[in-house]
Amino acid sequence: MLQSSSSAVRTLPLKKRICFLMKLIFFVSSVLIFCEFLIYYVVIFQCHWPEVKAGAHMGNKEISTSVLKAIILADTHLLGEIKGHWLDKLRREWQMERSFQTALWLLRPDIVFILGDVFDEGKWSSPQAWADDVRRFRKMFRHPVPTELVVIVGNHDIGFHYEMTTYKVKRFEKVFNFTSGKLITRKGINFVIVNSIAMESDGCAICRTSEAELVALSHKLNCSQQKPNHSNKRCSDVEKLPASEPILLQHYPLYRKSDAECSGEDAAPPEEKNIPFKEKYDVLSQEASQKLIWWFHPRLILSGHTHSACEVLHAGKIPEISVPSFSWRNRNNPNFIMGSITPTDFSLRKCFLPYESRVFTIYCAAGALLVILILAHFQLLTPPFYFAQRLISKHKAV
Repeated sequence: MLQSSSSAVRTLPLKKRICFLMKLIFFVSSVLIFCEFLIYYVVIFQCHWPEVKAGAHMGNKEISTSVLKAIILADTHLLGEIKGHWLDKLRREWQMERSFQTALWLLRPDIVFILGDVFDEGKWSSPQAWADDVRRFRKMFRHPVPTELVVIVGNHDIGFHYEMTTYKVKRFEKVFNFTSGKLITRKGINFVIVNSIAMESDGCAICRTSEAELVALSHKLNCSQQKPNHSNKRCSDVEKLPASEPILLQHYPLYRKSDAECSGEDAAPPEEKNIPFKEKYDVLSQEASQKLIWWFHPRLILSGHTHSACEVLHAGKIPEISVPSFSWRNRNNPNFIMGSITPTDFSLRKCFLPYESRVFTIYCAAGALLVILILAHFQLLTPPFYFAQRLISKHKAV
C-alpha cells in the first residue's frame, strides 16, 4: 500500500513535466508557424485589386473580362555562391518564396513581371552556379499554368555595360525567353520589354542590335495607332498591332537627378534622397531616356534598380513608377505593385509584405514570455504579491 502511494507521488510530477513540455512545444510551434507561414496570409489578404475606369458602353461583365490583373515586382537578388552566406540565403529565399506563393494563391493574377536583378551574382556566375541559381529561382517562383511570368534583365543578371557579353545575354535569354524590343500583347494591352543595360548608345554590337529592334517595334506601334482614314505609305505593309499605347518595362529608371522628389514610406531614406544619380549607372542617360519616350510615347513606365519607390512624371504627362526591392535583404518593408490594366487605362496599388522588424519583435516578445513561463514553472520567479508581502513584513519588523 505504501509503495503504490509513493509511486503515485513520483508519477504525478512526471506527468506535470510532460504536460508542461507539451505546452512549451505547442507555444514555440505556434509562434514559428505564425511568423514563418501564416503572417504572409494575414498581411497579403488585406491587399485588393484597384478598380479601373471603363468606357460608358461597357458593362460590369465586360469590364472584368477586359481588365488584365498584373503583379509587378523587382530586384529579388537571389544570393549566389560567392557572397551569399547559407543562412542569409535560406532566410531571404524562404521569405520571398512564401510571399510570392501566398500572393499567387490569394490574388490570382493573370501575369507577373519581374523587373530585373533576379540574381545577385549573375554577372559573375560560372555555368554550374548559374544552373543552381536558376533551379532555385524556378522553385521559389513556380506558378500555375494560367499565370504568366515575364522576367526582364538587370545589371546583376548580365553585368553593367562594361561587363555585359553576348554569352551572358544569350544565357539569360535562353532561360527566360527574354529579348530586348520584344512586344507582349495581352487583352489588347501592349507591353514593351527593354534591355536597359544595352541603352548605352556607344555602338557596341549588343547595343546596336537592341536599339534596331526597338526602332522597328516603335514603327509598328506608331503605325498601328494611326486612324484608319490616315494614309501613310510607310505603314502600308506593316503588321497591325492593337492600337493601345504601350507600357515600358525595364530595369533602369529613366533619367532623373536624384530621389529628392520621391515620397512615401517605401521611398529612399532621407540621407540618400539628395545623392545625385549617375547616368548609365543609377539611371539611363538623358539621351537614352529621350529616345525611349520619342520612340514609344508610352502611357506608363515601370522600372526597378534603385530598391526604393518613386513616382516621376516625364514630359509633364508620362508617369514612371520605380518599384522597390522584393527582398528583405534590401529593405525592411518590401512590396509589390498590383495593376488593373485595360487598353485605355490603368490603376495601380501597392501591396506591402510583412515588416521584418515586426516579425523580429514578435520573436523577441515570445522568447521573453517563454523565459518567464519556464522560470515560473520551476518556481525561480518570485510572484509580485510574495515580493510585496516580504517588504511589508520587513517594514513591520523595523
